[in-house]
Amino acid sequence: MYLRSQEWFGRTGKDGFIYRAWMKNQGFPHHLFESKPVIGICNTFSELTPCNAHFRDLAEAVKRGVWEAGGFPLEFPVMSLGECQMKPTTMLFRNLASMDVEESIRGNSMDAVVLLCGCDKTTPSLVMGACSVDIPTLVVSGGPMLAGKYKGRNIGTSDLWRFAEANKKGEMSQEEFVAAEACMARSQGHCAVMGTASTMAAMVESLGLALPDNATIPAADSRRKVLAHMAGMRAVELVKQNVRPSDILTRQAFENAIMVNAALGGSTNFIIHLTAIAGRMGVPLSIDDFDKLSAQIPLLANLQPSGEHFVEDLFYAGGLPAIIKELRQFLHNDAMTINGRTLGENSLAAECYNRDVIASVAEPFKPESGVAILKGNLCPNGAVLKPSAASPELMQHTGRAVVFENIDDYKKRIDDPELDVDPSCVLVLKNVGPKGYPGMPEVGNMQLPAKILALGVHDMVRISDGRMSGTGFGTVVLHVSPEAAIGGNLALVQDGDLITLDVENRLLNLHVDNEELARRLTHFKPIDLGYERGYTRMYIHHVLQAHEGADFDFLQGGSGPVVKRDSH
Repeated sequence: MYLRSQEWFGRTGKDGFIYRAWMKNQGFPHHLFESKPVIGICNTFSELTPCNAHFRDLAEAVKRGVWEAGGFPLEFPVMSLGECQMKPTTMLFRNLASMDVEESIRGNSMDAVVLLCGCDKTTPSLVMGACSVDIPTLVVSGGPMLAGKYKGRNIGTSDLWRFAEANKKGEMSQEEFVAAEACMARSQGHCAVMGTASTMAAMVESLGLALPDNATIPAADSRRKVLAHMAGMRAVELVKQNVRPSDILTRQAFENAIMVNAALGGSTNFIIHLTAIAGRMGVPLSIDDFDKLSAQIPLLANLQPSGEHFVEDLFYAGGLPAIIKELRQFLHNDAMTINGRTLGENSLAAECYNRDVIASVAEPFKPESGVAILKGNLCPNGAVLKPSAASPELMQHTGRAVVFENIDDYKKRIDDPELDVDPSCVLVLKNVGPKGYPGMPEVGNMQLPAKILALGVHDMVRISDGRMSGTGFGTVVLHVSPEAAIGGNLALVQDGDLITLDVENRLLNLHVDNEELARRLTHFKPIDLGYERGYTRMYIHHVLQAHEGADFDFLQGGSGPVVKRDSH
């Protein structure tokens, strides 16, 4: 059995002395350094990342499993991205965190790594970094929090948008708003709905990088720690069998993940993160693949924001294995997973215990697929819409544009009584893409103008080059590419221009001819955000567009696990 860690701990003379001696100040006996697989536990614990604040306990459970299987666990921290705390947006730092993970794994004495991740960007950043090194890797998610309880009913993160709207309209007092705030996050874990965090947990399970039920066991459930313990044991076996991400993350695995996500009604952020992971693995994956593979898949999961229930309910109803079993006719069931069994084998014994939560393919919850990829002169490289969370009556719509040049313009004017807007209009927000914000924040599901809400209208077509929270909903077009900041046609839209959204035909068109667009382009001036130093400057210069995964151009592919030179 080859042990990469022996390149550190198996050395003789001065080098071996240095690599071992200072580690021994933690009380590790010499025999641990001789022939035991070293399992790194990559921990995104942080009190500034509330979704991951229970990871100290989870790491201890992983360690117990590693010890039981005869391994040597060593925990290490990496940059943690707290979605609800970090300004201007965690997406700005996803690539930085992935670099932290990649170099921490490559530069240290580990034979395998267990990734502890939960909050939205912690999962893709850790997976991206680990894939670039390609040593045996297993993911343990933190699990969803329990549903909130407010005035006798269950609530989750998706209700935030409803509460904010009601508060804005005067239908919910500030006291009630604060009371609901205290009821929302009543246990450890990430968002209770099928937002981005749960989507990412489902992504790694359907890719085959996590053990069955990883996606849905609630964080507060003791079985989450059992899963972590079993993951620690399995990590040791992965070293012995030399199973690496490149063995698991085939084209078939990515296709499986896309189809499972469609059935779940997962976050639109799934597209940008899965594309980035595929780029690290060198697996060809285009934005069109998401539409082609999702189109045949109905929505099976009745979960917020597309439905009614919560992720803990999905676990009680049979978990992700029950969804996967229901999709057998579509999936690559022979795709290998991290536990040594195929995706089909892992779901063979799964049962559905609640058809109100997990519908069948024959009688789906909704016939619409989870994702629609739009093309047209407004988005030549693509844009994204989530049909399951959109309003059916707006899926084919033409309206005049009401344009906001940037987020500050939007915030300044959206509730202005003089704003020239009616319910048939299309709200357009520019310069919130990867380069333009920078970092592509979750502002795409713009709140509607106060004067429109006062009419009892709850949805309008909204278009931007930004993202939206996986907990959000509405007829929202996102990830418009090319973005406005680099002179994409979105930058050229003016108030009053007609825009047509035709989801059935996958079209998003601006009713302005090419000659006029060319004339407008001559007046385009790139915005100067004023970043002259540091990471943000590097981000602006190297980030790819949304349809390419918004990774850095120089991080495509991987560098492998080899480090040829010593530090002393």
